Amino acid sequence: MTSRYVIIGAGAVGATVAAQLYEAGTDVVLVARGAHLEALRASGLRYIRPDSDRKIPVPVAGGPEDIDLRAGDVLVLATKSQDSEALLAAWAWRPVAPSGTAAEALPVVLLQNGLENARTALRRFHTVVDAVVIIPSSYSTPGEVVSPSAPLVGAFYLGLAPRGTSPVVDRIAADLRLAAFAVQVVPDVDRWKAGKLLGNLGYNLDAAYRPGPARDALAEALVAEARQVFAEADVEVTEVIGNKAALDLSGLVHHEIAGHARQGSSTWQSLARGGSVESDFLNGEIALLARLHGTSAPLNAGVQRDIARVAQDAAGPGLLGEDAVHRLLASARPAAGSGADVGADVVLVDAATLHAELVAEQPPVLLDVRWALGDPHGQDHYLAGHLPGAVYVDLDTELAAPPTPQAGRHPLPTVADLQGAARRWGVRNDRPVVVYDDNGGLSAARAWWLLRWAGLTDVRILDGALTAWREAGYALVPGAVTPVPGDVVLGSGHLPTLDADAAARVAGGGILLDARAPERFRGEVEPVDPRAGHIPGAVSASTGDNLDARGRFRTPDELRERFAALGTTAGDRPVGVYCGSGVTAAHEVAALAIAGVAAALYPGSWSAWSSDPNRPVATGP
Repeated sequence: MTSRYVIIGAGAVGATVAAQLYEAGTDVVLVARGAHLEALRASGLRYIRPDSDRKIPVPVAGGPEDIDLRAGDVLVLATKSQDSEALLAAWAWRPVAPSGTAAEALPVVLLQNGLENARTALRRFHTVVDAVVIIPSSYSTPGEVVSPSAPLVGAFYLGLAPRGTSPVVDRIAADLRLAAFAVQVVPDVDRWKAGKLLGNLGYNLDAAYRPGPARDALAEALVAEARQVFAEADVEVTEVIGNKAALDLSGLVHHEIAGHARQGSSTWQSLARGGSVESDFLNGEIALLARLHGTSAPLNAGVQRDIARVAQDAAGPGLLGEDAVHRLLASARPAAGSGADVGADVVLVDAATLHAELVAEQPPVLLDVRWALGDPHGQDHYLAGHLPGAVYVDLDTELAAPPTPQAGRHPLPTVADLQGAARRWGVRNDRPVVVYDDNGGLSAARAWWLLRWAGLTDVRILDGALTAWREAGYALVPGAVTPVPGDVVLGSGHLPTLDADAAARVAGGGILLDARAPERFRGEVEPVDPRAGHIPGAVSASTGDNLDARGRFRTPDELRERFAALGTTAGDRPVGVYCGSGVTAAHEVAALAIAGVAAALYPGSWSAWSSDPNRPVATGP
């Protein structure tokens, strides 16, 4: 039986699919509304491709009352998720010749983002085919759609909802392949949909916020927050990007079409047309899952709110500046465990307070992070004497991935490796963590930053390190400690990071602090890395100046004064930090947090930057 595709929704996705199926000889009806419907009825669909600009006389209808459904039809829902409930209700109980209703007799294919549509469809339809959609088309003018990719027009992952495959899915996949789409049938489409949703979270930020380093940091933090929520909600995820089992999309090549440059995401396009937005089913899905499972997702909830307000005000897309992003990150930071704007009492713990906590009913997990450049004997120092109950942490192998020229001498470990190590140390979700070393916290701060980046909120640095403990008269104990394994669940991205390009942008438009010694910054010496000097535009801010003469962190007022003199209070300019390999820069981030300044860390730091011959180097003061 030959299928007829009734495509409900004539926006960028629906019109592109209709045009391609029509030109492949497949029977199609395109359902539109408003000015778009009028334009399509008057002169057909103007379909703009890299190699052509043509009118396609695809049949159109205004709704279910205009179409007599028949056996063999395939309903395709290609509208935004906020419209699904009303449209599915309108189509589900339409009669299908010779007998039955659409909900009973016809499959419905969901070409939409988010996770909720499948539940909405399955409430009525017996056969629901869900899809991950990759189509870079644009729709902003009634009667026109721009489809810029060739030779492939787009791609789909298809499967029965919630899971499974069937001959119906295979038949739909075959029709789409004939229409120049790449298609992969998957038995677990719900996992693929969750993976696609992670990409949607940051992709649609242009609907509310102007581009810049802060928006980039927010995009990363949104995904990290969503991953944590997925883990708590037991939502399984299959990555769409970078998956070796995924489709070959080498043929999905974006071509610039003169006069028709793509201006923004699908949500951006909705705002530009004055339409409603989908954020309640994108960022709002993460907020919903968090609330259902007894937690929160303040960043995704904040973005959901901001996009909704922009839509209500009808002010157009992309109007909120970096100050709005900074406010959002700052307001969510205590819940997300960022460590910035939280005060010295949350970043640090003094020796007397820690000594009292160690005899409490729920003592903190103690991590001994003794490490120094050129001293490979940290574990020997630990075995000779450490705080009672402390576990040794090897910075090179447990707080870093193996070094590479591209990622630097101390790349961030994978979340899986960090979680495995943290469990070996005895870290639990319901226990605080205190980290220390014997050099003012310069290496312990790496563990502080990394665990907070991974989602732990109660992590502190022993102020004054081992010196403060000894000066207070407290004992050290020798030998190794074998803790009870922990059960901590870690994520990533709860603190902002920079890559090389972002670091360069912060150096140009914000404040990029170089935490190395001044002589290394000036390029007078370079004992480790390939080239001497600093990132152009960076400011010298030696980590040692965070400490007073006794090796304690300076007071919050003193640190505020120090960083203000370096320019960190200049409006809403982003702040970033780097060092030699991303270790002592974490100490600078901690000091900035005490001063109330949020800062992003460049993990690759100078070791990665100086290894790239294409990166410029500056010398001198």
